[in-house]
Amino acid sequence: MVRYVTSVCSHNCPDICGVRVGVEDGRIVSLAGDPDHPITRGFLCGKVSRYAERVYSPERVLTPLRRIGAKGEGRFAPISWDEALDEIAHRFKETSSRYGAEAILPYNFSGTVAKVAQYSGEPLFNGLGASRLARTICSTQASEGQRFTTGYHLSTDIEELPHAKLIVLWGSNAVSTNIHLMPFVQQARKNGATLVVIDPHRNRTARRADWHLPIRPGTDIALALGMMRLLIAEELLDWDFIAKYTLGFDALRESCAEYTPERVAGITGLSEQDVVRLARLYGTTRASFIRLGLGLTRRRDGGMVVRTVACLPCLTGAWEERGGGFQRNAWGNQKLNLAYLTQPRPGDPKARTVNMVRLGEALTTLKDPPVHALYVYHSNPAAVAPEQAQVHAGLMREDLFVAVHEQMFTDTTDFADIVLPAPTFLEQDDLGAAAGHWYVQIARRAIAPLGEARGNLEVFRALAARLGVDHPAYRESFDEIVAHLLETDWAPAGGWDLAALRAGKAQRMQPPDKPWRSGRLKTPSGKFELYSEPLARLGLSPVPVYVPSPEGQLDNALKARYPLQLLTPHSHHLINSSFGNVPSARRLERGPALRLNPADAAARGLQAGDPCRVFNGRGQCTLPVRVTEDVRPGVCVADSVWWPRDQPGRRNVNQLISQDQTDVGAGARFQECLVQVDPITLRDTVVREQAAD
Repeated sequence: MVRYVTSVCSHNCPDICGVRVGVEDGRIVSLAGDPDHPITRGFLCGKVSRYAERVYSPERVLTPLRRIGAKGEGRFAPISWDEALDEIAHRFKETSSRYGAEAILPYNFSGTVAKVAQYSGEPLFNGLGASRLARTICSTQASEGQRFTTGYHLSTDIEELPHAKLIVLWGSNAVSTNIHLMPFVQQARKNGATLVVIDPHRNRTARRADWHLPIRPGTDIALALGMMRLLIAEELLDWDFIAKYTLGFDALRESCAEYTPERVAGITGLSEQDVVRLARLYGTTRASFIRLGLGLTRRRDGGMVVRTVACLPCLTGAWEERGGGFQRNAWGNQKLNLAYLTQPRPGDPKARTVNMVRLGEALTTLKDPPVHALYVYHSNPAAVAPEQAQVHAGLMREDLFVAVHEQMFTDTTDFADIVLPAPTFLEQDDLGAAAGHWYVQIARRAIAPLGEARGNLEVFRALAARLGVDHPAYRESFDEIVAHLLETDWAPAGGWDLAALRAGKAQRMQPPDKPWRSGRLKTPSGKFELYSEPLARLGLSPVPVYVPSPEGQLDNALKARYPLQLLTPHSHHLINSSFGNVPSARRLERGPALRLNPADAAARGLQAGDPCRVFNGRGQCTLPVRVTEDVRPGVCVADSVWWPRDQPGRRNVNQLISQDQTDVGAGARFQECLVQVDPITLRDTVVREQAAD
């Protein structure tokens, strides 16, 4: 007999869906969206609807393992949990005694975004005095950038979106990365709204748009400044809103004065007519909504991109309209009391901070002390971290102890000394809170953990006991920890219904309503700041400004050598590297590839299916070519993240990405990368890979 359990997807996606799991004889037999969830509404993305394939993968790690081969070979022998935990604790103690606790580095991110699992390791590493990890690989530059204009946590409610009359998906391929936004978009269109997509790549979302603007990568600030100039010149403004709720309008007007349609067209690659049309459409549609994606923020000026685009609804007063305004993230997940787990406690040792974007540097050049013990969970850094060659070189160090807590055998487990089996989200209890909406939900495990898999909280409790670290969370039940996390001023009116939450029902947070009206925006002035004094104190422009990137927009020696701008957006059937070994996902994606415009392919003598070498001064990888008009000339697209071990020379596109950081938030620059592309024969591939090795 089939029984049904309500769980919550924990993968890194704004939706965080409620999942209805059918279980028979202890095994998953069906997966569907929770029909009672206000956002999920009964359907799942294609990735999670096939999730049983991942749960029962033959590549699951099912027992603790110890390395018996050379690093990188992935050869292991089974050991007991006690042996594995004792070994990790011994190596941590030894490392701390010889080099200091800062020689221990945890490395984790969003392999799960379920809150207990995601954060339960931090009390242990804080208590040890290990190096602290700056977890900036995804969106810190975007959240910091928005802070300078609107303050943290300000977002349009997507449930109001059907009332919008103009929806601009700016660098957001929602069909692939935020699918549960689309029913609200479609309802708005049925109600007469226009859908505009701004993206260099004609992706799945762009194909559904009423109007697609194929902008040059990295020029979004110039387009936004051009829009603002025209809004001001033609007085398509809400003067009352500007006077009451904004700061710095005159400075902004001066900053955008030179961005004429002609100049903006020259920078962005769009026509003057389209620049003018977009600005007028936006300025004459008061209920306008902008959803800004993350890809365009993963550049040198990523914070400034968000800060600039977020100024647009401040000029038109779109914030006051139902469905109008701006969203980068709804931020419900960040309004929980995460500090209960993440904040160091009195008595915890002070420690340095290591940025996760610069892992290759940390493992190969960091001193005082060098990293000698690495504990990886919720991440696959051998696949996802920038400057991959340096990352792999660091992981190969014989004097580096590496422990990896994982569900699957990955590129990173291949470098491990100890591998620990981890459960999937369907095998453990946790708390889900979304980045894209304001619903919170408790997940109860649907099936028992496979093999000997143990969740993070259990593992970190066991390590803390061995290492003498005490924290209340390591003595509390799951429900007690959740109660702490739910201590937030965004709790529903009347408080949380804990019984309903424990029964799997989603509950909506209650963010403040229109906080600008009471001067309670989280900015220094309490207003929307078109001029930002905090930015000036950082030595950055206090008003929006466009500065061409040396790696992309400038005609310099670097661009002469590497003339193509590489974009690495998320694949439709993958979430970062999490689904990289799922056969159905791999089949549907047709494998890794490089998309080239016909003109760029012809100039290199390349045809569809030909292997090519993609390279720059940081590295190279080999990919088959797909020729398509969906990519504008001068741009190439390689969807990510494919596992290196499945590509020639064990190299994926992150060989090519810089460890340099963004203007604010110290984020990664995944979308700021110049490359050259060469045709190669299969024989050339072998020769070049051997030479590179």
